[in-house]
Formats: sequence, structure tokens, C-alpha cells
Amino acid sequence: MKTLRFHFRTATLALSAAGLFASQAMAIPVIEPDQASPIVLAASDCYAIGQQVAQQNGGTLAKASASTRGGQPVCVIVVLVPGKDGQRPRRSEIVVPQN
Repeated sequence: MKTLRFHFRTATLALSAAGLFASQAMAIPVIEPDQASPIVLAASDCYAIGQQVAQQNGGTLAKASASTRGGQPVCVIVVLVPGKDGQRPRRSEIVVPQN
């Protein structure tokens, strides 16, 4: 009787494993895209643009990130401009077209 249980348990585990592997094989995409998506180094471009904008405004660059607005790629730049008479810095968000 123990031999029958052992074989039944082994067969159940084998079928479960086979089903798991088959489901993973079906999950792999068969069709690859025709075009390779281009690699865009937007973060470094936006950072360089952000440093220029911060320098023009007399502040320090806090954040530079790439975004899309109105279908156009833009850089969202956050600059901390020093406050007047010892006040805390102002946060200025500037949107610049990414070229």
C-alpha cells in the first residue's frame, strides 16, 4: 500500500511540475517587435540642461527629469533660488523643451 501511495505522490508531483513548466513556456512571447526601441539618454541631457538653467537663475539644481507634455519631450527642472534677506530658498519649477 505504501508503494502505491509513493508512486501516486511521485506522479502527482511530476504532472504538477510539467504543468508549471508548460505554463511558463506558453508565457514567453513568441513574436518579437519589428523595431528595436532606441536608447534615449534623456536623464543626462536633462541634467546638463538643468545645470545651465540653474546657473542662469542664480540658484542650485535640485532635480532634473525627462517627461512628455503635449506629445513633446521636455525636461522638468527644479531650481532652488536663494531667498532675499536670509529667507529660505524658493523652489522654482521650469519646463524646458528637450533638444
